[in-house]
Amino acid sequence: MSGSVAGFARREWGPLLGTVRAALVTRRWKAVPMTLAAVCLTALFQLAQNQDWGYQPVQDIGSVRAEDPLWLALLRTPLSLFVPALDLPVWGALAQVLLVFGIAEICLGRWRTLAVAYLATLCGTLYARVGIALGPDTPFGLPAADARVVDTGPSAAVVGLAVYVCWRYGARWTGGLVVVAMVVEVIVKPNLAGKEHLAAIAGVLVLIGVRAWRERRQEGVEPRPGTRSWKPPIKS
Repeated sequence: MSGSVAGFARREWGPLLGTVRAALVTRRWKAVPMTLAAVCLTALFQLAQNQDWGYQPVQDIGSVRAEDPLWLALLRTPLSLFVPALDLPVWGALAQVLLVFGIAEICLGRWRTLAVAYLATLCGTLYARVGIALGPDTPFGLPAADARVVDTGPSAAVVGLAVYVCWRYGARWTGGLVVVAMVVEVIVKPNLAGKEHLAAIAGVLVLIGVRAWRERRQEGVEPRPGTRSWKPPIKS
């Protein structure tokens, strides 16, 4: 029994943990410079928005609401990832960014991590508008009052990155568990944040589908003459 559990753990998390461990052992904190900058930026926004002089500037550059003009919401969305929600403890946001962004930066690289994080957050932001348009009487709809809810924080990006990293490193059960947990969250507490998490997952799953399709196509394409891997046909 213990052997089968250990075997499952090696298959599920071995490649991922091996990559993260090797990067941290050889480069230490230099392996995650973007993540450290993101943690510092999140802490800075938290400190500023809790001051009389800083609340409004933070709102102006990183606060997104569904009732805002679309162009303004899109302009604020990138920084909204790093503005912690005022009604949640900031340590939770900092821990999420440090852990998940750090793993993603090591496994995916800096720019791909930012791209996936932004895609997931953008899907959640755009979903809020669609959900409000659908109304509360539909399964994927939202009440009109949610248009005034401040929509900030890294949670959608964290969920999206977790699913993407799990796919890239073969941790299928872990990725599936993340999806199930988000579905249960919406069932137990159907609110804007929970449904945005599902929208973020949906966006990342579409990206995964596109990447998997492209990889399958590349595997089936014969190398063209002139490339380094091309060889002339064998004559019998």
